[in-house]
Amino acid sequence: MLSSAVALGAATMLPYAAPFAAKANKVLSSDWEEVELPVDKGVVLLDIGFTGTDPNHGFLLGTRQTLLETFDGGNTWQQREIEAARDEGFNYRFQSISFAGDEGWIVGKPSILLHTGDGGKSWERIPLSAKLPGAPLVITALPGKPGQAELTTDQGAIYVTDNTAYTWSAAVLETVDATLNRTVSSGISGASYYEGSFSNIARSPNGDYVAVSSRGNFFMTWTAGQEYWLPHNRPAARRLQNMGWTPQNQIWLSTRGGEVIINNKSGIAEEDYKSVSLNSRGFGILDVGFLNEDIAYACGGSGSLFKSVDGGKSWKRDKATDNVAGNLYAIKFFEGNGFILGNDGILLRYIGGTAPNTA
Repeated sequence: MLSSAVALGAATMLPYAAPFAAKANKVLSSDWEEVELPVDKGVVLLDIGFTGTDPNHGFLLGTRQTLLETFDGGNTWQQREIEAARDEGFNYRFQSISFAGDEGWIVGKPSILLHTGDGGKSWERIPLSAKLPGAPLVITALPGKPGQAELTTDQGAIYVTDNTAYTWSAAVLETVDATLNRTVSSGISGASYYEGSFSNIARSPNGDYVAVSSRGNFFMTWTAGQEYWLPHNRPAARRLQNMGWTPQNQIWLSTRGGEVIINNKSGIAEEDYKSVSLNSRGFGILDVGFLNEDIAYACGGSGSLFKSVDGGKSWKRDKATDNVAGNLYAIKFFEGNGFILGNDGILLRYIGGTAPNTA
């Protein structure tokens, strides 16, 4: 059973490293440009976030302790180094970032938690308990009074703090493997004697969660007030790759066979899934992102990119990225601005419009 609170130690201030500006960008189409970054070729970009007080000021995360900063909406980026983490001999994988106003949080692997209260001018490291079940996967800065955040691990632990991570309260009673093994899978295919973790977790603006099992053979959901994660059979023959939310609070799923599946019902209580094939040439769909209720993009391996102008009902291949030499892993939109993150330091920036007829 998960403990109700986890006490943490003293914070460590992290120094600010001298910036190194990126070079000019390469326009790929009327919708996307490729941003040149001051990072090594082997870096995989994992998340991006902007402060709540300045939509042009943001941070980009990745493997090899990659932390970049922008002041112009992502057009150019500067390096930020974390000397205190480097001194320990670990090569951190910065996984997730979130802001509420000027208060921001970063989590990564091996387990690390960073916090800022001044929009990223300075970052402090807050130690995480060794009893934390799993590795941090998603951090969400919660609105309201300062010091609030929600932390989710790859084993399904959800913790909430309201005192800047001095203590954490558990929102679920047990990890997902304990739930599945205790209930003998409850008819969920592939979940018997489950051992493993989540490969992807997505949180809705309402605080609901969807998560894909590490093998992709089923998924789980959680909503505030539930004591346990709820398992679901996947609505497709192919194994699942990723999950997320549409602007209408509908669940979408992508498969390793190149499908996008959208629930026609809002929320997680009802299921009415419809599958759409993207003709992805055999590549799995790694992520889906919605600019608004009409325009959406789906990305995958070998620079695969697809666009929808009808809310995901149909998709058309976007050939602008055919010459991008890498895999496209994640799509993030922020109030009209958008980015696609990939391996080998690939970052695409959205420069298109917001109307469906811009396709």
